[in-house]
Amino acid sequence: MSDDAKEASEEDANLSAGDSSAAVPPQSSPRDQSQNGPRDQYIVAVDVGTSTLRCHVYDKLANVKGSSSKKVHLLHPQPGWVEMDPQVLWTDFVDVINEAIRAAGLTAGQVAGMGISTQRCTFTMWDRETGELYHNFLTWQDLRGSELVDTWNNSLTMKALHSGGGLLYYMSRSKRFLAANVLKFAPQQITMKVMWMLQNNLTLRRRAFNGLVSFGTVDTWLLWKLTGGQVYATDYSCASSTGLFDPYIRQWNQFFCNLLSVPISIFPPVEDTSKIHGVCETKWFGAPIPIASLVADQQAAMFGECCFEPGDVKCTMGTGTFMDMNVGRNPHTSMAGLYPLIGWKIGDEIVFLAEGSASDTGTAIDWARSIGLFEDYTETDEIAESVDDSNGVYFVPAFNGIQAPVNDPRACSLFLGLSSTTTKAHMLRALLESLVFRNKQLYETMLNETKIPITYIRADGGVSNNSFVMQLTADLLNRTITRPKHVDMSSLGAAFLAGLAVGIWKDKEELRRLKDGINNHVQIGVWKNKEELKDLQSSEKVFQPRPVSEGIWEKYRPLVEQWERAVKRSLYWYPAKNE
Repeated sequence: MSDDAKEASEEDANLSAGDSSAAVPPQSSPRDQSQNGPRDQYIVAVDVGTSTLRCHVYDKLANVKGSSSKKVHLLHPQPGWVEMDPQVLWTDFVDVINEAIRAAGLTAGQVAGMGISTQRCTFTMWDRETGELYHNFLTWQDLRGSELVDTWNNSLTMKALHSGGGLLYYMSRSKRFLAANVLKFAPQQITMKVMWMLQNNLTLRRRAFNGLVSFGTVDTWLLWKLTGGQVYATDYSCASSTGLFDPYIRQWNQFFCNLLSVPISIFPPVEDTSKIHGVCETKWFGAPIPIASLVADQQAAMFGECCFEPGDVKCTMGTGTFMDMNVGRNPHTSMAGLYPLIGWKIGDEIVFLAEGSASDTGTAIDWARSIGLFEDYTETDEIAESVDDSNGVYFVPAFNGIQAPVNDPRACSLFLGLSSTTTKAHMLRALLESLVFRNKQLYETMLNETKIPITYIRADGGVSNNSFVMQLTADLLNRTITRPKHVDMSSLGAAFLAGLAVGIWKDKEELRRLKDGINNHVQIGVWKNKEELKDLQSSEKVFQPRPVSEGIWEKYRPLVEQWERAVKRSLYWYPAKNE
């Protein structure tokens, strides 16, 4: 289920950003530290999600010692516009950290470092001289750039780019040019929304071209605020998610910035994911806390799942589904719409991911509840299993179009096969089955494109708590899927990355020695290496594919094929914005 389903609405924060220090816990003293434990035993991790802002305090064994959460307040000033007020977010951000530290019975002086995980493709821009914001955060759900997306994707310029990329790829065999050959802009990406803002705010445009505007995704803006404007940066995982960063050369894309008339000077420096980026001002929490990791939420979940090797896969099922595969040291160029991302960069190590997504997972379940198909999220698997099948009903989850491998932003959601004997249970089962069918699509696309043997699959996110969805996914993928005890993987990944940054990690040879047990647990940091993190990461439940003798695939093969026919019926339903 989605974050909204998991978290009850919290009381709105009344403190302004400037008054947040009023809620600061008392500054720690050496006496506090000797009573409650040494400073290097605790990590604060904050996850700024789409619907919920969470903070956890972790100890050395990755146990949650204290937590706090607040609902993210989304604004809808016009149809299709989805924003967040930066000042409200800032107040809530400071509050949840202070509340979590207090809930843990600690003071900020005992915290070794802070990790920050954030939703991707959400940004704002501000004046470098005055610090004044030019607009609210535009979230990844905001559609005000969709007309520009359609215009550019169908333009002669893009056709020329595709042709030129294809020719250069033929001559050089460089995958960077192959990527240009298949490039398409997407409404969720930042690219066209930045362009829209520059076109519709003349003051912003003028200041931007004079080098006086700072662009920031959520992580960048929070870092800038926490450090009192002293540190302006992002990390590789967040930068690679924007659509304006070239993962092949690991730089902001000068070519596209010139092509789209976006001044490259607005973008921040890009730093390692796990490192000391800066230190929080004392006034916010009562003591300076090192900011030891910045990471995008899905990449954070990947790290939290300990998917460190090529072929490791994690599937996060929350508001949407994000299936990510570790593809190693080089980006994967996809012909089917998988997105090449940087997972993390730590020193000389850089890990790339291939990502496929489905926008409507928890969204679809929330909608089903809103129309009365069920009342309690915990009963959905029981209702689905109360009937033998969906009675010929099929559902296509496409409230925000269909992503890879179909790639149609104009597709519509639909129910097909309704009859006089259809019940709510049939409709709910059809909806849950459709989420599994999308998982199967994404999995097979990854398998066929990357040619990398899959080692294991880990699942997390609210919808992974639905055992019907998880078991059927294991059956149709014919793979074992593990669901961890701690399903809030984004915050755990941010904590792991921060813990590594405040510990000691010299080289790969040291990691090998630690893996073999040559090195013991000397207190040199919070976590010493990735192998130790794997030991800490435990599973709540393992979903094994049911035996062939039970005939699950033989039952579902025709259902999957019929569902694929339903998907074709949903395509190109909505007209293009520029038609």
